[in-house]
Amino acid sequence: MSRSKSSPAALVTGAGRGIGRSAALELARRGYDVAVNYSRSAEAAQSVADEVATLGVRSLVVKADVADESQVADMVRRVELEFGRLDALVNNAGMTVPTPPTDISGLDMADWDRVFAVNVRGMFQVTRACVPMLNQSGSGAVVNLCSIAGLRPGAQPFPYAASKAAVANLTRTLAGALGPKIRVNAVAPGWMSGEWMEHVLGDNYERLMERRASLTPLKRCVTPDEVAITIVNLIASNPMVTGEIVVIDGGFSATT
Repeated sequence: MSRSKSSPAALVTGAGRGIGRSAALELARRGYDVAVNYSRSAEAAQSVADEVATLGVRSLVVKADVADESQVADMVRRVELEFGRLDALVNNAGMTVPTPPTDISGLDMADWDRVFAVNVRGMFQVTRACVPMLNQSGSGAVVNLCSIAGLRPGAQPFPYAASKAAVANLTRTLAGALGPKIRVNAVAPGWMSGEWMEHVLGDNYERLMERRASLTPLKRCVTPDEVAITIVNLIASNPMVTGEIVVIDGGFSATT
């Protein structure tokens, strides 16, 4: 369905799978045209864009490595050309490495640099490139993907946990710098069902997820769709909330 350029528009980075996919679809349900960013998963991104289009809004698939400043600039230009505006940015693109925190000497510093390039530098570069259009929106909103691993010690690889701590600080710093025209918040999911934790936990996924759920007041782990609902509510329904990191873990970190 064709929509006018007065429709709100959003960019979701790393939108081919997981939280990014869920956020793109939830934004589309709320009437946003959605730009679906990816770096490697072209087929998955196109599938998300096709699903977005079935919800009666426009979709755009755009390839860019968020750690590459020139690619980011090209991506944002394409969004402006296609949609003519940008009202919401979801900085979801992120990565980790398999090296456990118990193996300090085994961590490859090239992996450390790549994690920070995507999770921190990439987030900043995309946000900065989007600021001019978000300023023009009148209600611009940014939501960054943090993690409970960035707020408290845990069994996560050092570069991932440290990068998410940087995201938490950068979220608050950007909120101060970009107000009053742009609000900046973050979500910090706990253990989440789906392929991300399957990758992290491997063969122990089912056992450890069940154990975590048993220790959680709500007795289950969060889903990507539930994270997406919080993301979109921060964008569309919380006009006086900025500089916050919202923990989404069923109460686990609040009670243990």
